[in-house]
Amino acid sequence: MKFNQPLRNYMLVAAAMVALATTACKKDDDQPVLKNITETVVNDPQLTLLEAAVVKAGLANTLATTANLTVFAPNDAAFKKLDINGDGTPDLDTEAKIKALDAEGVALLTAVLQYHVLTSTVKAADVPAGPNAAITTLGGKQAFATRNSSGVYINGVKVVKADVAATNGVIHVIDRVLLPPAGNIVQTAAAAPNFTYLVAAVQRAGSDIINALTGPGPLTVFAPTNQAFINAGFPTIASIQVADPNALKPILLYHVVAARVFSSDLTEGAQPTTAGGGKLTITLSGGAKVKGTGNMEASNIITTDIVTTNGVVHVIDRVLLP
Repeated sequence: MKFNQPLRNYMLVAAAMVALATTACKKDDDQPVLKNITETVVNDPQLTLLEAAVVKAGLANTLATTANLTVFAPNDAAFKKLDINGDGTPDLDTEAKIKALDAEGVALLTAVLQYHVLTSTVKAADVPAGPNAAITTLGGKQAFATRNSSGVYINGVKVVKADVAATNGVIHVIDRVLLPPAGNIVQTAAAAPNFTYLVAAVQRAGSDIINALTGPGPLTVFAPTNQAFINAGFPTIASIQVADPNALKPILLYHVVAARVFSSDLTEGAQPTTAGGGKLTITLSGGAKVKGTGNMEASNIITTDIVTTNGVVHVIDRVLLP
């Protein structure tokens, strides 16, 4: 049996269209199916502790159903090095610790998680160049974003994986947990057990220093630990409390820069001017360090990017000398 030519041509076209449709369907099947933010977190093996935290804080539904969110998602490595209490022990490095949080701990966890969420979809390319452009988080606190040739940063923390798509927004993975500001620089220092000597020095120096560090800022403080003060010749807090205030003032001002400088803003050989008029020297080789003109050796910057309402604090292990 022979087909006439028009019918044969019609059947060839129809077959081609079926083949094309089948191929298109196969390609569609190969495309990953987008999930909402909560589902995306649940399905990522590097975000298991974030998953536990979201569930414990009761935010799973919010992150699943709210449209147009951006989440800076701390990976498991970030949670494993989070030391909120400053006692050298990670606080949320296991799912068991997260699940065991009491009501006060859950309230803090909720505030921390909300600090990682923006109520609009912001892809990496749309992050402001800044530097350190203020953005408001879900909890109402300000965070600070930067996009430059090295990547995208939030509060000085680099995004290690950007633009993970979800049906209701986008996820940027980070390797450090962000902590919302709990107060100004003096209030933040007063709440930390490793800054009791620094707080005593600020109080002894008088109202000018206190007013400067509690003002609107923005400021950056290189904050010496208690041991740093002991090594500098102040064996006890009592020794600070009897020190000459006029001798303490220039030393304390030498630790202050009148700008918000995150670790991501530090560059090799930079010499920021301090509030007292002197200059510090930043080095990054072998780890971030800061050196005063009167110091024989540079101080290690041992903890970075503690955000306050009026600036940022970096912890150092030596008192800087003008």
